Amino acid sequence: MAAALVRPRNHKMIAGVCAGLARRFGTTPTTMRVIFLVSCLLPGPQFLLYIALWILLPAEDSYREAW
Repeated sequence: MAAALVRPRNHKMIAGVCAGLARRFGTTPTTMRVIFLVSCLLPGPQFLLYIALWILLPAEDSYREAW
């Protein structure tokens, strides 16, 4: 079973979105950050998606308290 999509307490740099996505998809946080930075060179709403995920993804602590 895949890990839940949450923002972790550790391994975060700004909001933990890339670290949470890396944990969910089984990569390292550094790899996910590089993928995000390279994707920002392409046209599209990547930065807005990052902000939306920052707002919508629950923090790891609040997710554990809910379950």
